[in-house]
Amino acid sequence: MRIIAGQWRGRSLKAPAGMETRPSADRTREALFSMLQSRLGSFEDLAIIDLFAGTGALGLEALSRGAASCTFVEQDKAALDALRANCTAFGVKPDIRAQAVNTLGPAPRAYDVLMMDPPYAMRAGVPTLERLARLGWLAPGALASVEGERGEEVMPEGFELEAERQYGKAKVTLLRYQG
Repeated sequence: MRIIAGQWRGRSLKAPAGMETRPSADRTREALFSMLQSRLGSFEDLAIIDLFAGTGALGLEALSRGAASCTFVEQDKAALDALRANCTAFGVKPDIRAQAVNTLGPAPRAYDVLMMDPPYAMRAGVPTLERLARLGWLAPGALASVEGERGEEVMPEGFELEAERQYGKAKVTLLRYQG
């Protein structure tokens, strides 16, 4: 696993041992960031939130491409250790919330881009996005990406479909928040 583009291009990411954390494949991440880049133009000055962050690959990729900030949300201890090690290696002072995504309360701020790669069996896309939208985590017009299992439908209330792509067992859904 590596950073694909930006100031940290080509740098490796540490991942925890075992099968608890399933990082996004480089190819899937590259496709996601291509979809985001074509819609955003640039990541400059954007606030990002990386849910089910695991190693932090999605958020660190966004920071590498110029995002102003990233909040990482992860509950697994081994994944948190890898996330913290990756942030330290890249010189990032991380904003990490060591908690389950479904325990997040009202937002301290609204984010421009929300990225989530939950365990496939959770099918967490729709309930998570609807809940976080109600709690103010998304700015109007924000983009939200969900990596799920092929065949999983992700169409929450208050969002408009921007794109869907399938890569092996994975499906990436990109949505725009209408709030």
